[in-house]
Amino acid sequence: MAVDLFRIDDRLIHGQVVVGWGQPLDLAFFVLVDDAVAASDWEQELYRMGVPPEMELHVRSVEQAAADLAGFQARPDHGMLLTADIGTMRRLADLAPIPRVHVGGIHHRVGRNPKLRYVFLTEDEEIALRALAAKGIEVTAQDVPSAASLSLDTLLASTGDG
Repeated sequence: MAVDLFRIDDRLIHGQVVVGWGQPLDLAFFVLVDDAVAASDWEQELYRMGVPPEMELHVRSVEQAAADLAGFQARPDHGMLLTADIGTMRRLADLAPIPRVHVGGIHHRVGRNPKLRYVFLTEDEEIALRALAAKGIEVTAQDVPSAASLSLDTLLASTGDG
């Protein structure tokens, strides 16, 4: 499978994703799935500046990503698909087969409760993650490759001190 990681990270393209995950996984491309970014040339250019020249960045709306996913999966090299939020990943999962979802960074904002030092969730976001799991999608949390991967049950049972 060419898309090795389906990651939710509210910062999308940043150093931890590009260097921390990209190098160990030998990633050749990223698929950034975000309707607003896909509609904005200047936002796309900002994210492109964060990707080294040897890596490709493909920006897609949810519908475009669903239509193109089989092509990305057929590639001989490795890639990562990123969404900034759970809702976007859930919409994509409703349109295309996704085997697993990796919760990376979902940071604090009003109404979110701490789960891990890098994951804060509202009740609706917890429900959305459970809905992904109910579709047969494996949901885990992990901030960096050297950290342990945590199951959805462990993530949701956490209280912010992990």
